[in-house]
Amino acid sequence: MSSEQKYHVPVMLKECLDGLNINPEGTYVDITFGGGGHSRAILEQLTTGHLYSFDQDPDAKAESKKIDSPNFTFIEANFRHIKKYLRVYGVKEVDGILADLGISSHQIDTAERGFSTRFEGELDMRMNQKAEISAKEIINTYSVEQLHKILGMYGEIKNAKTAAQTIVTARANSPINTINELKASIQDIAPRGREFKYYAQIFQALRIEVNEEIKVLEDFLLQTPEVLKTGGRLVVMAYHSLEDRPVKNFIRSGKFEGDVEKDFFGHEIKPFNSITRKPVEASAEELERNPRSRSAKLRIAEKR
Repeated sequence: MSSEQKYHVPVMLKECLDGLNINPEGTYVDITFGGGGHSRAILEQLTTGHLYSFDQDPDAKAESKKIDSPNFTFIEANFRHIKKYLRVYGVKEVDGILADLGISSHQIDTAERGFSTRFEGELDMRMNQKAEISAKEIINTYSVEQLHKILGMYGEIKNAKTAAQTIVTARANSPINTINELKASIQDIAPRGREFKYYAQIFQALRIEVNEEIKVLEDFLLQTPEVLKTGGRLVVMAYHSLEDRPVKNFIRSGKFEGDVEKDFFGHEIKPFNSITRKPVEASAEELERNPRSRSAKLRIAEKR
């Protein structure tokens, strides 16, 4: 296994490439470079085309420097600013956009980043390590009401109010700064036999809040109709329903809520045609090879 594959095993690589329907002379964007697995595979299919890859993580930036190609540009920025940064490089329209919304294996496996319940480390979870607010600040400063809201909305846990109150009570005795301290504070209210999943849901809620993941995704999606050429492809891979739902709705109607609008003649007014009626899921072979692909849902759309 190569170093980049160890850094991050790309999920549904062939399905993503097929979805992009790559023109070797075209212009493409990978909005989540991560370990570069998808980006490298796209570059292999380009001749005179160009790939722009976004990532705000310094580890991803370091990984991107291993790619020596005139067809490649790394953009150190959050993909919520896709249109602005592409314009900086003189790019108004592209042939395809790939969005792999999962955090990289490298981020999960780096204990000090604080993304995983499996390791001890500081409660961080910032994808952009220059960002001001980390998971530690949220756990120690948010009110019961604020914690209740994010744990219920983003963690989808049933006892969100109890969890919020438990955390606030625990931090009154001593600040909660590490992964193990957080787990210890909520261990008594975690469902028996399902503790690991419960902790993972709590961590998911914190990570989404720290990185504004749902708002960032919506900001990005709203720009895609303007950035893509007619016939250009949007390929999005989501790992939980909170991400998949806005993607599904936006592809279906061009909005995050409500039905598709129609013009005077009854024609649908929406920016995309869906290429995949149902989301594509990983094959049994891939599930065995890469267990992290089990929750991935891939949707493909074409600009009208």
